[in-house]
This record gives sequence, structure tokens and C-alpha cells, in this order.
Amino acid sequence: MIQTVKDIDLKGKRVVMRVDFNVPMNDGVVQDDTRIMAALPTIRFILQAHPRSLVLMSHLGDPAKDWKKAAEKAERAGKPFTDADRERFIDGKNRLKPVAMYLERVLGVPVAFAPDALGQQDAVAALPDGGVLMLENVRFHAAETAKTVQEREPMAKELASYGDIFVNDAFGTAHRDQASTATIAAYMATPSVGGLLMEKEVRYLEPLLTDPPKPMVAIIGGAKVSSKIAVLESLLNHASSLVIGGGMAYTFLKAQGHRIGLSLVEDDFIDTAKKLLAAAQAKNVDIVLPVDYVAAAEFSPDAAPVAVDSIDVPEQLMALDVGPATLARYQAVIAGAASIIWNGPVGVFEFDAFAKGTEAVARMVADATARGAMTVVGGGDSVAAVNKFHLADKMSHVSTGGGASLEFLEGKTLPGIAILATK
Repeated sequence: MIQTVKDIDLKGKRVVMRVDFNVPMNDGVVQDDTRIMAALPTIRFILQAHPRSLVLMSHLGDPAKDWKKAAEKAERAGKPFTDADRERFIDGKNRLKPVAMYLERVLGVPVAFAPDALGQQDAVAALPDGGVLMLENVRFHAAETAKTVQEREPMAKELASYGDIFVNDAFGTAHRDQASTATIAAYMATPSVGGLLMEKEVRYLEPLLTDPPKPMVAIIGGAKVSSKIAVLESLLNHASSLVIGGGMAYTFLKAQGHRIGLSLVEDDFIDTAKKLLAAAQAKNVDIVLPVDYVAAAEFSPDAAPVAVDSIDVPEQLMALDVGPATLARYQAVIAGAASIIWNGPVGVFEFDAFAKGTEAVARMVADATARGAMTVVGGGDSVAAVNKFHLADKMSHVSTGGGASLEFLEGKTLPGIAILATK
């Protein structure tokens, strides 16, 4: 287990902390504060320990990539993207000052803001005892995401100079080997530790790969098999049942010889699906695939839903959600689970007409939690789903990291965790 802020003396120390404040923004206004609120327990814990100062750093989007796409779109429309357009675009999407102001309101203490992530030694020194400073978006500097340690080193060293102790509480970026997430640890005088959110993520995710309460049910959905191969292979080692839904299910169904109509399929991964099915059979893992659907003639929120009471999808239709018989199969498996990991929706839950399956699964998992099962929801779309249906607080744990939780479940070593001291 990792060491955390609870394991070290913070009194009088300068703390530099990586948070994940990569939150949805619209015209400089925070649209979803989930990640901000998730960081509050660690921030409050540190401040209650009477540090000399607390410096917070985060990214927000990918500024260079975002404005490049906007510029290309403007060029195609015959409207050159000027430097002024670039600044307005960044102001609305990538600047962290509105986030710092939001944090100040919910935290209830002053939060100073630095207009850059680098060159802030004087600003840090000027903080009053216990003062909080939020740095500007670290990704405004190419060194943050540079591929080599040598390229990241100067920025990491400077960020390290802002503190005596590095705390990483940004699980959402723990799978990124970047200047502010991992490289910085090499230039700290003391061992780096995790925050309370990082501790919680590891506490719930790690047992799923080592010794999960049995029987364990893995519910894996989403659009593509290709993005979930490694996690499926990993979960086959511990799961009793593997519930497969969403667009990826149709590749498996086609691999079994079923007709899938116009449904999403990855033909290049049919052989992979066959191998995964064979591996599951060899390991005595029950694979649960859809047997009926809610389909439509087109992929649209306005498409008329059509019930398909068969495992085969008619040629002119695409399956966009699972049907009642499938949900009954899901319920039978989930009802007996002692632990559940859910990653990916089982239908196009963004469209109300095709959200019933995902909502039903969310309620099944919530009911399992109430019965005492350990339930973990990981992945951006799964989290969005439980939030949409107001069930997030009914789960044992809802992960704040989509890509990070996926790579953790694949059994990969995450750089942002590997640099933390252990106990």
C-alpha cells in the first residue's frame, strides 16, 4: 500500500500537490465539479496539519491540441484563426483561474492564482503561513508532456523547488509519465506520498487484481473491443462472470456466428474475440452476452426504438441497447456477486430512448452495494452514467480516472503511483 499524507509530518512544510482539476468548462465556467470536490479531503487534511504553504498544480484539457483543432476547423471554413482567436479559445477552455476561484468558494479559504506554472518562486515565498496557491495550467508548457525524462527534467526541477514534500492526489493522470505527475518526485528531498483520493483509488482497485471477494462479476461495456482487450484478459484471471455489453458485444456475437445487422462491429478483432471466448471457457469464466435488444434504423437520439426479441439483429437495424431478457440474465449474475467492477455502459445511454439498459445495470450494482458487495465503477462513460442516474453515492467507489482505472485493471504499473513511497 502507498504512503499518504497521513504518514508524514506536514507541519511547517512547503507542500506541492498534483491535483486533477481537468474539469468540463464552458466560457470559463466550471460545468462539473466532481474532480474538484474529490480533492477537497486531501487539501483540507494538509491545511489542518499547518503547513508553511500549499501549491496546487493541474492540467486542464490539452491546450496545444485543442487550439490546433480549432484553427484547422476555422481554416476549412475559410476563417483564418488569429492569435486573438487562440487567446479567446484558451480563455474559455484551458485557463485555470476560474477553477481556482471555484475552489476558493468551496474550500472557504483564499486561493491565490499564479499566471504561469513556472517562475513562481517569489509567489510561493510570499504566501502567508498556510497559504494556498494554484498554478496556471501545466500543459501550457511542452515540457510537461515531453516523451523523455531529459526534456521534462528542467520543468520538473522547477516545480519541485516550490515544495519540501510532493503529494500526488491526481489518480486521473497517474497513468501519464509527465513532469508534474511523476518526474518531479526524483527532485524532491523527501519521499513522495499519495493524497487521500489516491489512497482510496488504490484501496478499491488493487484487490480486484489480487484477491477480490468471490464471486466477482466484471461488467465491461463501451464501443470497442480493441480498447478493452488487455483489461478483459486481466479480469479473466479473477472474475467468475464477465458481462459484456455495449457496442463491443456485437463483435463477440459475430464471432459466435450471430447476425448483428447494422450494429457496431470491429471485423479486425473477431479473431481476438474468439480467443477471449476460448480463454474464458478454459478458465471456467461465464461470458454473458446480450440475447435481445432495443434497436433502431439509424444512430440518432430521435430514432424510433424497435424491440428485437432475438439474439440475431435484423439486417436493416442496429442494436443500441440491451433488452429485457438480457437484463434478466445480468440480474441473475449480479445478484450473487460479492464484488463487482463496472467499466463501460451497455447501451447508448446518452440517448434517452436507449438508456434503459445502462440505468437498469446501474440500479443492479447499487442494489448489490446495499447487500454488502464491494462495487467499483471505473471509466469516464460509466461514471457519467451513474451521475446521470443519480446513483454515484450508492456505489462503494466511483473512480475519478477513466484511462488510469482501465490501465490499473490491465495490471500496468502507473507512473504516478510507482513514484510514491510504500509501507
